[in-house]
Amino acid sequence: MAKIQRALISVSDKAGLVSFAQILAQAGIEIISTGGTAKALRDAGLTVKDISEHTGFPEMLDGRVKTLHPKVHGGLLFIRGNEAHEAAVKAHGISPIDLVVVNLYPFEATVARPDVSLHDAIENIDIGGPSMLRSAAKNHDSVTVIVDPADYAEVAEQISAGGDTTLELRRHLAAKVFARTAAYDGAIAAHLQKEFSAGKNVLPAALTISAPLVQSLRYGENPHQAAALYGKFNEFFQQLHGKELSYNNILDLTAAANLIGEFEKDPPTLAILKHTNPCGVGQGATLREAWDKAFATDKQAPFGGIIAVNRPLDGACAEVIAEIFSEVIIAPDFSPEALAVLQRKKNLRLLKVLKSPLAGGAFDVRGVGAGSYLLQERDVKIITRADLKFVTKRQPTEAELCAMLFGWRVVKHVKSNAIVYAGADRTLGVGAGQMSRVDSSRIAVWKAGEAKLSLAGSVVCSDAFFPFADGLIAAAEAGATAAIQPGGSVRDAEVIAAADERGVAMAFTAARHFRH
Repeated sequence: MAKIQRALISVSDKAGLVSFAQILAQAGIEIISTGGTAKALRDAGLTVKDISEHTGFPEMLDGRVKTLHPKVHGGLLFIRGNEAHEAAVKAHGISPIDLVVVNLYPFEATVARPDVSLHDAIENIDIGGPSMLRSAAKNHDSVTVIVDPADYAEVAEQISAGGDTTLELRRHLAAKVFARTAAYDGAIAAHLQKEFSAGKNVLPAALTISAPLVQSLRYGENPHQAAALYGKFNEFFQQLHGKELSYNNILDLTAAANLIGEFEKDPPTLAILKHTNPCGVGQGATLREAWDKAFATDKQAPFGGIIAVNRPLDGACAEVIAEIFSEVIIAPDFSPEALAVLQRKKNLRLLKVLKSPLAGGAFDVRGVGAGSYLLQERDVKIITRADLKFVTKRQPTEAELCAMLFGWRVVKHVKSNAIVYAGADRTLGVGAGQMSRVDSSRIAVWKAGEAKLSLAGSVVCSDAFFPFADGLIAAAEAGATAAIQPGGSVRDAEVIAAADERGVAMAFTAARHFRH
């Protein structure tokens, strides 16, 4: 490839721009630019040619039309060495453009604002930027294209060394361009469909999935499966210590973050999870007290588990956590004393939660094979006292009501069929993922027995309705004096009657929390 002679630069994100452009200037590359980008470069002392001077046509329509011109796209798209193409660009006075540096109007950031207007969203739809990027990327045999400032360094290094870039790098950058423009168009389509649907349907007509690579992983769920992490993970979590995260670590810690997020405004709360299921959750005046209650629920399952807290982790709690083997601990922060204790374990991963995963978007996406995906709204429904419908003769006591609301937030994060026995500030037994709801209840009761925890006076929480009275009866026989469940079974009357016969207070939530 011939040396790069001419670059077109037009960016919204100006991070690293000036230092990169200075390297281009040192290499003798002519710089063409637009608007604010041209001003930023001139202010830095660089010589810049305006796009209107290059095209011989003024910018117009408030800047909407400036790069949509044959002298731009012809200079990008003509095939070097093709006699017909060479003759055409010569006849029309079109000069080659060998390097394009463009990042797009900040549409995603604009529509993320809660008060964004439709006008502002529309004005932040970039037209010329994606057009130039696609033209340059299509002709990557001859044209280098940069859509991400993170690539400035590698391109600058190659230009400084030889005046051009390698085909391997150009191919990599071209593929990155099409991924970015696909994601950009997908974001626009999703936002406009939502705006124009008038509440009829919040789901997009077409699902576009495009996310940047965060890191390659050693393997997936099993060593024979390749895996990688994509998206915005590092905007939500910062790893402070320990070896690299695994595929399973990431599944578990995000589940833990979602669960502990339910208790963000509660007293000190600690949750222990294994294979995305909570095996113990506790609250106390301190995190140490919360740990004692959570760990007491199940002293075997936490080995190799994930621990999440809703307060900065202090030294006293860190000392007791350090007594068992854990894979990951996540917290809003870690005190210096906690870090000193936990960093003695070189393999223990410590992650600081930068912002709630609930801020990551309104939808969950799941691949189901056969080239297909499922999309659903995230389950962020909160149940309060006002939402409960008390259906039995006996009303719950204040302690039972607190236990209902505590346990209901936990059972929401347990794989279905899910049963949780709870007190007002702790779990007492957890049964997860069984084909029968009664089996889940039996496991929860057995777990409580293994932990030597009494279920007398506890509340039983069920993520879906009891289809038969047998589940409620088994819970009452285990010691539960209250129950919380969605209701809605054709046998609700039988279940209510069984509760009344045993003096069990029961509340319906009218909200199911299946978790597959």
